[in-house]
Amino acid sequence: MSVLPPLALYFHIPWCVKKCPYCDFNSHRAAGALPVDAYVDALLADLACDASLADGRRIISVFFGGGTPSLFPPEAIGRILEGADRLVPFAAAAEITLETNPGTIEHGRFDGYRAAGINRVSFGAQSFDDDALRRLGRIHGGEEARRAVAEARAGGIENVNIDLMYALPGQTAEGAAADLEAALALAPTHLSHYQLTLEPNTEFAKRPPALPDDDTAAAIEELATRMLEGAGFERYETSAYALPGRRCEHNLNYWRFGDYLGIGAGAHGKLTRRDGAIQRTTKLKVPQNYLARAGAGAAFGSVEAVEPGQLPFEFMLNALRLTDGFELPLFAARTGLDPSTIESAMATAIAQGWLTRDRDHVSPTPLGRRFLNDVIQLFMP
Repeated sequence: MSVLPPLALYFHIPWCVKKCPYCDFNSHRAAGALPVDAYVDALLADLACDASLADGRRIISVFFGGGTPSLFPPEAIGRILEGADRLVPFAAAAEITLETNPGTIEHGRFDGYRAAGINRVSFGAQSFDDDALRRLGRIHGGEEARRAVAEARAGGIENVNIDLMYALPGQTAEGAAADLEAALALAPTHLSHYQLTLEPNTEFAKRPPALPDDDTAAAIEELATRMLEGAGFERYETSAYALPGRRCEHNLNYWRFGDYLGIGAGAHGKLTRRDGAIQRTTKLKVPQNYLARAGAGAAFGSVEAVEPGQLPFEFMLNALRLTDGFELPLFAARTGLDPSTIESAMATAIAQGWLTRDRDHVSPTPLGRRFLNDVIQLFMP
């Protein structure tokens, strides 16, 4: 492949103060002191093993996810970024995001994170209603969320995302609107607004709370779009709204089927080789096993080739989340397949009113966004 996709870098920090009952991520309750230095060493050893997969590309974005990455102090984050930049150099003005929770016990000083290289912070507020937060098992309150965003701004970080969940147990449309108003009052540059779902192997799946019905959830989603667009935000992805020039570059790379190195316990990566083959990497999930492997100097996980027949589904699973859709030449460039391979499925989706096509541009309709899972299934092998 003459031109490889853009390359991003994801670091997974797997520890939290408390495991939330709705969370199905690879996160583990922190018991005692965290092995910060050992884990930083392991991350850099992991990246050193994968560095050749960059194939000369610079990193366009870095994302620290978890878990709660802000449990690691600014000095540790700085050491990770310095070491990573030496192994796989970053592009100029690369977007570098740190996920954090609003609880003050979970983050260091934001000026320290900024000095370490963080230029974007994502707050897992989820709600500003204290009763809702308690039902979600969160350890912070609404006032702590407000204070944390103010601290980030005081620390010199202007690019701020706020995560909000909706269709919470017992939530009404009025309650969801109050959460949105509280978030907007903090003047974020980006807002992620996503529906609470009951994922397998979570506490909520074992003991499901009563959630709003589908009609209420749909009404909340429509209300959110009106409110956020009225405040100058653009909905550019299924669950993401941004002010002009503040779209999340890291997530856009996912949705455009770009490449990314996944580093850390349980992290996943996607890489394209020069011969056009696409492979996915998966790292050891249990932190103790991951740390032990670092001392052995061996591979940190497994590699699996993506079969060509699976690529239309994988591409659409990402690209159709974008409100603007995609250009057919992008499909060819990222999958190595001719657009004719998806003509039949696209024709069916267009006939259903789920997609529109204007020459080479394909985008989901409002109806298609509502039934996105049905649209994507058309492209399964």
